[in-house]
Amino acid sequence: QEDVDIPSRRVLITGATGLLGRAVFKEFNENNWNAVGCGYRRAQPRFEQINLLDSVAVHDIIHDFQPHVIVHCAAERRPDVVESRPDAASQLNVAASGNLAKEAAGVGAFLIYISTDYVFDGTSPPYKETDVPNPLNLYGKTKLDGEKAVLENNEDAAVLRIPVLYGEVERLEESAVTVMFDKVQFSNKSANMDHWQQRFPTNVKDVATVCRQLAEKRMQDPSVKGTFHWSGNEQMTKYEMACAIADAFNLPSSHLRPITDCPVVGALRPRNAQLDCSKLEMLGIGQRTPFRAGIKESLWPFLVDKRWRQTVFH
Repeated sequence: QEDVDIPSRRVLITGATGLLGRAVFKEFNENNWNAVGCGYRRAQPRFEQINLLDSVAVHDIIHDFQPHVIVHCAAERRPDVVESRPDAASQLNVAASGNLAKEAAGVGAFLIYISTDYVFDGTSPPYKETDVPNPLNLYGKTKLDGEKAVLENNEDAAVLRIPVLYGEVERLEESAVTVMFDKVQFSNKSANMDHWQQRFPTNVKDVATVCRQLAEKRMQDPSVKGTFHWSGNEQMTKYEMACAIADAFNLPSSHLRPITDCPVVGALRPRNAQLDCSKLEMLGIGQRTPFRAGIKESLWPFLVDKRWRQTVFH
């Protein structure tokens, strides 16, 4: 049996079973990094099963693997779930993040903590990294508290704020963007779509590339740390995304109804929390997949009427 050449650069990815974590794992793995992913409920057999609230388990995997980089994707990221289970969300988003930062500092690993545009109230976009956060909902607050916990425990860490994500989902419900596909496809009943909140849908592959580029930049330059923003640059409401999805698959969109009022149910959302990404761009870091191309790639396996495939791909 030949010796398999294992890359010497090591990266540990939390939340590797999730939408973003899978993309981050794949990106590092395919670019000559020795990547280990960990997850919790869906971990085995592919990833290590670690409960991030178990500080002994976290300590052990970090000390055994000795990663150069840790990308912390694990989080409770559903705003309405955070409102209903605040203690559990705070444990994962804040306490576990602070502990991970402390353990990363202990082995000299560069930690990238994934945060959110929801740390801002959406009243004066676009937001630079230096702008003062003011989260409207508990999710945004727990992620902001997580940022603080990370930087207090590890001053050499990085915070990467990103907006709403989509990509190659295992289930449509995995993303607030792809979950709309059923409403788009079943055109026999009208569907109300939010046309109030301005979003910047961002492909997880692009965020994964940014994480890898940031990690590689840091390997060369220890001054790469602190807070960064990354986002797609196409501004769209959910209604506009749904119309773009319909268009990408040559499906009708006349049954989609734009709702321009501020939503009254669920956690408060910022109207427009656009992120200014010039700081990363000036470092030569970044990648953006056009929404129509990215969404077509993500959603075609979920197309109900397979006859459309021929027209879409030929």
